[in-house]
Amino acid sequence: MDKSALLAKFDLTGRTAIVTGGTRGIGSAIAEGLVGVGANVAVAGRKPDACTAAAERLQALGGKAIGVVTHMGDVDAVNALVKTTVEQFGGIDIVINNAANPLAQPLGEFTPEAWQKSFAVNMQGPVFLVQAALPYLRESEHASVLNVVSAGAFIFSPTTSMYAAAKSAMVSFTRSMAAQFAAEGIRVNALAPGSVDTDMVRKNPPEFIEAMENASLMRRLARPDEMVPPALLLVSDAGSFITGQTLIVDGGMVAR
Repeated sequence: MDKSALLAKFDLTGRTAIVTGGTRGIGSAIAEGLVGVGANVAVAGRKPDACTAAAERLQALGGKAIGVVTHMGDVDAVNALVKTTVEQFGGIDIVINNAANPLAQPLGEFTPEAWQKSFAVNMQGPVFLVQAALPYLRESEHASVLNVVSAGAFIFSPTTSMYAAAKSAMVSFTRSMAAQFAAEGIRVNALAPGSVDTDMVRKNPPEFIEAMENASLMRRLARPDEMVPPALLLVSDAGSFITGQTLIVDGGMVAR
C-alpha cells in the first residue's frame, strides 16, 4: 500500500458526521479532525452561542458545518438533531456520541434527580440518537458509530460511580449494537479516554487534577487532540474491519 492509498483510508470527503458535545474539549477536537479529512459536521451542544461559535470555527477551517442546540437528555431534541442534520446535508454516515454529564454523588447519597439527569445524558441520549439515525446509517456505504466512553468504565470509581456505570453500559451497548447492525454494514465501536485536559477536568480542585495526572503510567493528562487519531481510525475506512471494540486511550491508567 503506497502513501496515497493509505491516506485515502482516512478520507471522509462527502460523508456527514454528528458530534455531540462538540463545542469544546474532546468533541471539539474530533469535530476539527473530521472537517480536516473532508467530512460535513453537525456539532451538537446545549448552548446556542457555543454551537454558533463551533460551527463558525469549523467553517473557518474550510469545513461544511452547522451547530445544533441539543440537550441529550431530551429524546425530542435528539430526534430534531437528526432531522436538522439530514435536512442540511442529505444523510448521516457517522454518529459520534461524545456528550457527557460528569455529575458525581457519593455512593449512599444518590438523589433520584441526579440519577435521572446522569443516565439521561450519558446513556439514554446516545442510545436514542443511534436509533434515530439508524435509517440514514443503513443507507450509507460507510456507516460508523463511535461511543465515547471512559477508562473509568474499567476501574473502580467510587466518587464518579454514576458516570462510570453509564459509560460501562455504553460499552455493553456498543457490543450489542455492533452485533445487531453488522449485517447492515454499520460498524459500532467505543473510545475510552483516560484523563484529558478539558474544561470539565479543570473545574476540579488542584489536588484532584494532580491525582488524575498520576493515575496513569504516563503521569500526565492527555491533550484533547490526542483523541483525534484514534477516533478517525474507528470511524473511517482505516478501521473497516473493526467493530464491537473499545479502544482504551488512557496513557496506561487501566493497565496501572
